[in-house]
Amino acid sequence: MNKRIPPLCVDLDGTLIASDTLWESVLVLLRRSPWLCFLLPIWLMRGRSFLKSKVTHHVKLAVETLPYRPDVLAFLRQQKAQGRYLVLATAADIRIAETVAKHLGLFDEVLGSDKNTNLKGIIKRDRLQLLYGEFDYMGDSLSDLPVLAAATRCFLVAPSPALRQRCQGTVAGEFAAIPLEKMQIIKLLRPHQWLKNVLVFVPLLLSDHNGSLEKWLIVLLAAFCFSLMASAGYVVNDLLDLTADRQHTTKKYRPFASGALPIQYGLPIFLGLVLISSGISAVFLAWEFLGILWLYLSLTLFYSFYLKRRLVLDVIVLAGLYTHRLFAGGVAVGIATTSWLLAFSLFLFMSLAFLKRYIELAQLPKKSKVSRRGYQADDLPMVMNFGTVSAYLSVLVFALYIYSQDKMAHYQDPFWLWLLCPLWLYGLTRFWFLAHRQNIHDDPVQFVIQDRVSWLIIIFTLLLFALAK
Repeated sequence: MNKRIPPLCVDLDGTLIASDTLWESVLVLLRRSPWLCFLLPIWLMRGRSFLKSKVTHHVKLAVETLPYRPDVLAFLRQQKAQGRYLVLATAADIRIAETVAKHLGLFDEVLGSDKNTNLKGIIKRDRLQLLYGEFDYMGDSLSDLPVLAAATRCFLVAPSPALRQRCQGTVAGEFAAIPLEKMQIIKLLRPHQWLKNVLVFVPLLLSDHNGSLEKWLIVLLAAFCFSLMASAGYVVNDLLDLTADRQHTTKKYRPFASGALPIQYGLPIFLGLVLISSGISAVFLAWEFLGILWLYLSLTLFYSFYLKRRLVLDVIVLAGLYTHRLFAGGVAVGIATTSWLLAFSLFLFMSLAFLKRYIELAQLPKKSKVSRRGYQADDLPMVMNFGTVSAYLSVLVFALYIYSQDKMAHYQDPFWLWLLCPLWLYGLTRFWFLAHRQNIHDDPVQFVIQDRVSWLIIIFTLLLFALAK
């Protein structure tokens, strides 16, 4: 230790990383052993330090994927190069702290909580004074105030105005926060995925009641409720997929994975979306639709927790969730959804679900596996075969529908429907060619939004249906 310079003691949660290791560990526990989460209140009753110890005992946190603050790391490396003695002093469990220190290779000493002591506030201050006498401290929250007050110099990371004001006169440096913009919350909700919910309009669009303004308003409200409920599912999915997303080339920029949005916000946002969606449905829409909405949420959560790791079953469930939107649209306005439409959509959306898996697999090295999926890179030809076959089966179902008697009551000139078959064959085949050439890099829905040819196909589809009517 350099005797002329006091050691620099650095906090972990919110300071060295733009996240909280306890919340991160609880999410890993929720994903891997959800039944143990019922013990969390019991562990908390014995103290926060005991809770941290028990959670850390049951999970292994992937510290290499945590959202470290690059400016803080650069500063610490500079201090280390100048011979500064660095101490990682955190209220996180000592086992997590030691793993982080080993991964970074920066710290000379590590202090953390154990099952009996929560190294926070006054307790941390007393420990640091006992060990070092004089010290500098780097922290981020009001709970650090006792330590910051005792420190020779303070380094603040993403401080609140209240913390900055309380530390006036001793602040030697400040590191800015990742801007918490409203856009981060909007990005979390994935509004571009709401395009999927146009499927709620399809039963009314194809029915004989599509001239009713009242029914259009009802189905518009139903689509809005479905969008909010789908966003609630995306929030849970992003929380459970933190580790996998941080290792992905594009998903690592998602709000929770990047640290741009604190993961503590996840539960309140999820509950808010569910309550708003359910409240609007209960007041303005049929109770049957509310049941359909809750069934969708239940299936989405079951998918996020378990089904997405099951080979092929995940694709069938995804296709079912798309088809679920069609059924919901019919329930909202009291229109029966035909078996033709359900069969067509099931095959079509299976193709799109396989397409999404294909895009993920195409970016992997050989012999590797998709994180939290049941697929590996060698499955690429199989996934393409199943995806293209499903696409062509959807068009075949539609061609058989044109021959059926069911269409006669709804279309005056069914000839125009035949032109949809080559149009859709072209669109679906082109999609798979682009995926094979790796011109679709992530989400097929995002690609459709930005692709002019896809929009032309959608416009011509609507026009041909109108002509057939």
